[in-house]
Amino acid sequence: MVEALIRHGVPMAEDIDLKVDSIDGHHARARVPFSPRMVRPGGTLSGPIIMSLADAAMYAVILGALGKVEMAVTSHLNINFLARPKPEDLIAEARIIKLGRRQAVCEVTLFSASDEENPVAHVTGAYALPL
Repeated sequence: MVEALIRHGVPMAEDIDLKVDSIDGHHARARVPFSPRMVRPGGTLSGPIIMSLADAAMYAVILGALGKVEMAVTSHLNINFLARPKPEDLIAEARIIKLGRRQAVCEVTLFSASDEENPVAHVTGAYALPL
């Protein structure tokens, strides 16, 4: 249900073939299946793909926790690139740190599918929630 909501409301999710693997309480796992179109010079996945997955994973965990709040919007996103992602599926593990009436604060760890022990990026962000 959450994946369908995201794909309907954010058509770009179709372009990157976003998959929501699981949602459990205040945690979500999402992925972008590898495509050669995502590779930038140097053989690594592009930054916009990494940021898109992180943002979508935050949206997924919020939808999972609150239900159909389609008008929740990103109000802040900070990313630290930690390592070069491999040219393979990119995974995001998102969690809600704090959920208030007007804002949800989230954290996302991203990693290559074959190496879940070594993060490629760490993201913190906030979503403004509709009144």
